[in-house]
Amino acid sequence: MNKAQLIDAVAKQSGLSKKDAKGALEAIVAAIKKNVNKGVTLVGFGSFKTVRRKARTGRNPRTGAKIKIKAKTVVKFRPGKW
Repeated sequence: MNKAQLIDAVAKQSGLSKKDAKGALEAIVAAIKKNVNKGVTLVGFGSFKTVRRKARTGRNPRTGAKIKIKAKTVVKFRPGKW
């Protein structure tokens, strides 16, 4: 399901117009992005949190040469229980 299909589904289920459903979806995504460092939990759906990955050595799959991968912060999603 892509974003447009999700907007259509939300509009149909909630009785909102597509414009209002799009605005609501964009507001939810913006709120999650803004607060992901603190951790965001949506009961029944899942939780988002940031995790720090350490620097490591990897391999270029095409050439097999060793490469250095820098440390970085990534977002992880853990699905909730149904």
